[in-house]
Amino acid sequence: MKARPPVSLLIGIRLLRGAGRAGLARFLLMSLGCAMGVACLAAVLTIPAILSAHDSRAAAREPQPVTGALHTRSADDTVFLTRQDPYGSQPFTRIFVGRPAGAHLPPPPGIDHLPGAGEVLVSPRLREVLAAQPGLAGLLPGRVAGTIGPAGLTGPDELYAYIGRAPGQLPASARPLAGFGSKWAPTPAVDSSTLDILRFALVCLVLLPLAVFLSVCARLSAEARARRLAALRLLGLSVKDTLRVNAVETVAAALLGAGLGVGVYALANEVLAEVGLPGLQWYPPDGRPTTTVLAVCLIGCPGLAWFVGRHRAREAATRPLQVRRGARPRPPKKYGLLLLLPGLGVVCGYCVLGVLGHDPSEGPANAVFVPVGVLLTGAGLVLALAPVTAWLARRLAGTTQSLPMALAMRRNEVEPSSSLRVVTGLVLLVYAASLAQGLLVELAHISRPTSSTQEYALPLGDLSESRRIRMGQVEGVKGQAVAMSSWVPDAGSSEPRITAVVADCAQLAAFSAVPPRGCVDGRVQRLTDPEVAEDPAVRPGRSYPFLLSAGGRAGDTEKFRVTLPRDALVIQAHQPSAFVGADVLIPPSALPAGRQPATGSFLLLSDSAPDTVRAVLDGLGTLAPTAEVEAVGVNVEALQQITVVKSLLAAGMVLGRAIGVAAFAVSAADRAMERRGRLAMLNLLGARPLTVRAAQCIQVLLPLAVGLVGALVAGRLAESSYLITGGGTVHWDAEGLPLLVACTVGILLTAALASLPLTRRHVEIQHIRRD
Repeated sequence: MKARPPVSLLIGIRLLRGAGRAGLARFLLMSLGCAMGVACLAAVLTIPAILSAHDSRAAAREPQPVTGALHTRSADDTVFLTRQDPYGSQPFTRIFVGRPAGAHLPPPPGIDHLPGAGEVLVSPRLREVLAAQPGLAGLLPGRVAGTIGPAGLTGPDELYAYIGRAPGQLPASARPLAGFGSKWAPTPAVDSSTLDILRFALVCLVLLPLAVFLSVCARLSAEARARRLAALRLLGLSVKDTLRVNAVETVAAALLGAGLGVGVYALANEVLAEVGLPGLQWYPPDGRPTTTVLAVCLIGCPGLAWFVGRHRAREAATRPLQVRRGARPRPPKKYGLLLLLPGLGVVCGYCVLGVLGHDPSEGPANAVFVPVGVLLTGAGLVLALAPVTAWLARRLAGTTQSLPMALAMRRNEVEPSSSLRVVTGLVLLVYAASLAQGLLVELAHISRPTSSTQEYALPLGDLSESRRIRMGQVEGVKGQAVAMSSWVPDAGSSEPRITAVVADCAQLAAFSAVPPRGCVDGRVQRLTDPEVAEDPAVRPGRSYPFLLSAGGRAGDTEKFRVTLPRDALVIQAHQPSAFVGADVLIPPSALPAGRQPATGSFLLLSDSAPDTVRAVLDGLGTLAPTAEVEAVGVNVEALQQITVVKSLLAAGMVLGRAIGVAAFAVSAADRAMERRGRLAMLNLLGARPLTVRAAQCIQVLLPLAVGLVGALVAGRLAESSYLITGGGTVHWDAEGLPLLVACTVGILLTAALASLPLTRRHVEIQHIRRD
């Protein structure tokens, strides 16, 4: 004999099939709500996989030098040289490869052979940039002979190139190449510490509102479903079977929604991969849901729906008569305060320390206490809203003389959860927006330019005198100088070293934030900066040797001694600058004829406008494609990571806002359907439409106003605690408060308009409760 399905399963299926248009609408609304939530959940869970794929491909192509102290560079070695320049805030990487004739070495992923001398292999994005900006070709000496495939790139927008050169064309700093591939990426898309902060932010921005949203979807038409389950229980169905009947509808809707949500995300991934985010683009396979993501979405979402729906179903199964007769629900539990109070205690404690001037930014305890405090505060806001609203409604209902106010307060007192489903998503939206604003404030402070000028440092050993002259004439360059350190017998010597700047007074003024007074051309002068502490080992009146060479020829050096003057010239260098900490100014005329510093840096200066910086870097790369150009104070990897984090935070904020608005829309529509019977009774009793509408509006606005004010205050405290412990200089974000207040007022107005029911004088018989 075939095993028959359980009776509860059959009843649940029949209820789904015979629920009518209202039941079908409820089922579809639950499914579509779950689909949207699962799509957002899949997007958040896939972010680590996208970043991991980025780092894996970066590690697989990393060139590895030949190791070993006994190995020296020979004519048979394939050598390489890595150069990375900032292209705006994006890194531009060039790998110079010098391969002797007949040498064979396995190529890195993405190409089938290493480029020969005069050949260049570029990424697709770099090929497009070259077509739009031909001046960039000076950085890529040779002809473009091929394109790098996706396996050798971190993303479609990466600027990457392999440049083939003869081994003799590469400088002595080029290293013998052993192969390609490393265990770790040289520059991860997001470093581990920042990734932890990003995960925490996405939990607050997306996952907390998402849990509330899925709970709202699972409890759609909770009152009607509870009455139906209570009727089944009174007909003789056991408690366990009653819960199973409820689970059939809830889990079926969640499963359908989860499948739709995964499908929607999969389609969106294929489209978004072509567009990408600022600073982060990925290939479609990187963002496709993994087995773990599918398991979380297809199992976790129905499991959450079953758990949430089980609470109301158990009440109908254990108290069927009270549910059928519309008895007063049990008062909301106050255990939410047990989460809210400790959370507020933690964040308020850090704020008090910040006010008192005690900086608690150091210490590993902050990495635990701050996230825990923020999460407890957010969860406590949601769970404590019901008892607080019920208490406040009871106090107001006993004192008010207004009929709409009395109707609204009595309903909130008796059944606070009916309105809380509408407002909870919006409350979490404001709370999460405060936290996101704190993260953006810190990132903006880190990435904001602090100087009106930009300096460039190039090793003197890589430049001839004629090339230096031409570099000084590059468009955008408005100053040049040479920085060098004094000579010591050996690297481990304890003798003090000083830093000298070879420049005239006009060049010194160009590199200074404030033009120095008292500078005399042709005279050696000691330099002091009031913002930099002087080295006590550096004594005026003492002579320090510097190495000079004849035309840059190695081995032909001589010592040039400079006596440190006692009188000082006060300067104020830009921050950051290679002039910070300089000890002495040496005029070019003081150097012996035909001699120049043997070691040191050639410094150039331009404005800090991005277009100017890009033009100067292109010009310098054209004149010296293999020279290492350091944009002083610009960490291109850090800028790239900040851009990626900002993009992911912005995406999280968009998802969080969409979830909050969707939770409000779904719960408001469900509440309007549930309230039709009560509205019909009020119309039958002769209540005016204006009174009914005012009562409905007040019933929503009271818990929403309480929740939004609490979210605004708690969010500001949580944001300040994060800024105080983040180590940045900004501890109090006063600029973001007006925006949050304006958004809060806008949310109140929108909720007031959306809560107005469509009341009519006509009374529909099916909406009147007969019991």
